[in-house]
Amino acid sequence: MLNQGVQKASIKMSSLADLPAAASVLLEAADREPIILFEGPMGAGKTTLIKELCRQLGVAENVSSPTFALVNEYEGRQGKLIYHFDFYRIRDEREALGIGALEYFDSGRLCLVEWPSLIPNLLPEHYLLVQLQPEAEGEGRTMTITHV
Repeated sequence: MLNQGVQKASIKMSSLADLPAAASVLLEAADREPIILFEGPMGAGKTTLIKELCRQLGVAENVSSPTFALVNEYEGRQGKLIYHFDFYRIRDEREALGIGALEYFDSGRLCLVEWPSLIPNLLPEHYLLVQLQPEAEGEGRTMTITHV
């Protein structure tokens, strides 16, 4: 659990069965901070974690990485909007500005951002940083949540 006074928490996930509990912890932290940045190497599980977060938030539609569109919009319970960004293929921060990234970030709605390191000058002042690190062997992951 990430408490008000705690700036960092790590969760070990030894298999996909641990994903729902890890996503719950992250959603609890997101109650206080609607911008969540996801970093990790390719294949670390960023999109898989986001799919679970959206499932727990009541998103009924298919959740997929918006690699070419840059942003997908989902509707959760009670019509709450969720924005999912993937900046992996971005060539320049101006592309993110062109889709209105700053307006999305300022909307107060939940923004889930993959590959935020590619838009460093556009990131808001406060956010949750989720770093996913695969274990050397097996399917395990360590998720570290840092409040910035």
